Amino acid sequence: MTDPILSVRGLEKRYGAFIGCTDVSFDVWPGEVVAIVGESGSGKTTLLNCISGRLERSAGEIRYRMRDGRFPDLGHLSEAERRFLMRTDWGFVHQNPADGLRMRVSAGANVGERLMAVGERHYGDIRRTAGDWLSRVEIAAERIDDQPIAFSGGMRQRLQIARNLVTHPRLIFMDEPTGGLDVSVQARVLDLLRGLVTDLSLAVVIVTHDLAVARLLSQRMIVMKGGHIVEAGLTDRVLDDPRHAYTQLLVASIPES
Repeated sequence: MTDPILSVRGLEKRYGAFIGCTDVSFDVWPGEVVAIVGESGSGKTTLLNCISGRLERSAGEIRYRMRDGRFPDLGHLSEAERRFLMRTDWGFVHQNPADGLRMRVSAGANVGERLMAVGERHYGDIRRTAGDWLSRVEIAAERIDDQPIAFSGGMRQRLQIARNLVTHPRLIFMDEPTGGLDVSVQARVLDLLRGLVTDLSLAVVIVTHDLAVARLLSQRMIVMKGGHIVEAGLTDRVLDDPRHAYTQLLVASIPES
C-alpha cells in the first residue's frame, strides 16, 4: 500500500505556557513500526497520547485511514466513531498492564470483552477464541478463568497484548511496553511482540527510552527533545550514524555489552 494509515501534521500540545510537543509531523504506513525515543520530559508520551486520542491536541492534524478508505481528521469523527475505533481498529498497550486490564475479571473475560465490542455474542466461540489467544501469548489454557491479579508482571503484559490483538486491529500504540519488567521477562515479551507484529502486519507506534527496544522492533525512529523532533529516519541509520548532537549523546549512553 502506498498510502499511510496515519498522518500527523503540525501537531502541538500546550499546557498553558508549557509546550508538551510542537510542530510534529510524520506518517505511519501499514505494517510499519515507528519508535519515538527520547529522555523523560522530551514529549514522546504526550505525543503518543495525542495521536491515540487519549489527550486533546492544541493544534495540528491527525488523520487515520478507515477501513472504508476514508482518511478523516480524528477531530471530525463523532464520539461514537472514536470509541468504536479505539475498541476495535486500534490497540493501546500500557507500560503498567493494570492500566489496560480489568483486574477483577478473568483472563478469558478480558480478551472476550474486546470480541463482544465487535459484535461476538456466542459464549462458546468467545471462550474458544480467548483460549486460542492466551496460548498464542504463552499463557496456559487452564489459566483462562484466573484473574490477572494472580498473574506475574510478564503474564499480565502478555494478557494485555492478547486483549489488544484479538480484534485484529490495524494500528497499535505502545507506551514503554517492557519498561516495568525484569530483563529476562523483557526479552521474552519483546520476542513475542516482534513475532506478532510481523505475523499480523501491524502498524505500530511505540514510545520507549530504550534504544535496544527501538532497534529490535522498529523500522523507523523519531528522536524527540524538548517537545520537538530533532532527528528522524530509518532506525539502523539513526542509531549507527546519528547526526544530531542529542541523538549522538543518546547513542553514546548505551552501555557496551
